[in-house]
Amino acid sequence: MKKVKVENPVVELDGDEMTRIIWHYIRDKLIHPHVDLKLEYYDLSIENRDATSDQVTVDAANAIKRHGVGVKCATITPDEARVEEFKLKQMWKSPNGTIRNILGGVIFREPIICQNVPRLVPGWTRPIVIGRHAFGDQYAATDFKIPSKGRLTIKFEGDDGTVIERKIYDYPGPGVSLSMYNLDDSIRDFARASMNYGLARKYPVYLSTKNTILKAYDGRFKDLFQDVYEREFKPAFSEAGITYEHRLIDDMVASSLKWSGGYVWACKNYDGDVQSDTVAQGFGSLGLMTSVLMSPDGNTVEAEAAHGTVTRHFREHQKGKETSTNSIASIFAWTRGLAHRAKLDANEDLAQFAEALEVTCVATVEAGYMTKDLALLIGADQRWLSTTGFLDKIDENLRARVSGG
Repeated sequence: MKKVKVENPVVELDGDEMTRIIWHYIRDKLIHPHVDLKLEYYDLSIENRDATSDQVTVDAANAIKRHGVGVKCATITPDEARVEEFKLKQMWKSPNGTIRNILGGVIFREPIICQNVPRLVPGWTRPIVIGRHAFGDQYAATDFKIPSKGRLTIKFEGDDGTVIERKIYDYPGPGVSLSMYNLDDSIRDFARASMNYGLARKYPVYLSTKNTILKAYDGRFKDLFQDVYEREFKPAFSEAGITYEHRLIDDMVASSLKWSGGYVWACKNYDGDVQSDTVAQGFGSLGLMTSVLMSPDGNTVEAEAAHGTVTRHFREHQKGKETSTNSIASIFAWTRGLAHRAKLDANEDLAQFAEALEVTCVATVEAGYMTKDLALLIGADQRWLSTTGFLDKIDENLRARVSGG
């Protein structure tokens, strides 16, 4: 079987726990046998991030900038329990957040629809694409504990001598504080990426904020989106027969439950994190969701698994017990990265392989071969495969497809 030749490298970001095990299996069984591909490897396991004081995450993000394509396994974002478990130097920030802040861009998450997997929201008949702003806000915030009674202020000192100082709160006792930020240029790029995606799919675009409460902060998102739309996209949207609209986040959530889908929902960083999981479950499973971080100009892409490291299954795996872990989102991280490499390199053979692997995943599930999480959604009589059993079935079906069988 002739391998697809790929001239330029892809940056591989390894991860943690059960998804790390799945990741290696996908790479070695589904990618390397079919694709002659150079991978620039970075180990983003929690142990290596701690050993390098998280420099490995920064290095990986910069490598993606250089090469234009990265594929990422799910990683641990440590909390207090994880700091103790791994004896970490400190509570390192989310590696996803670090990468997003370096690359900028927007994360687009879209459900992978398998016709035999029932939807929790039956009215969702078309995809809902969540465009998540990948810069600033809570994921780059400064938060700290307030130890005692006292006064909290915030101060800006401009290089031109401008000083803005605001009183935040008079603390009657201990508490917590959070300060976050964003940039006009990043918000404009968020708008451009979201609207370009809407044009590509011919989907209307909605931005949701809470500008009635955060009048300056969220109001800036609303105003800049409207400005970008008016200046750069309005004629193209009219020609394509699609629209742009701002809605309050609570109204948008309510509306999304009533609508059938077929739109791009542009969300601020935290809102997008929450709503992408809601949409994934509404369409059937967190394991059936693509996740692509794309730069505003479309030239840089990082594709990742849209879920966590599946710790519960990893604990069973450590005990030597068989698991049934859904690997589809991790497979699609590879395929979406390879598809972008194909686009940048004008490599039609690679594009066809990436599509063949995606079609194989969906067809395998629709033929009745799946992991336990999907089987439980379908019904008590639906049979399911183990973690490796499902991947072996994908491997078998992919070989048949690419060989013309």
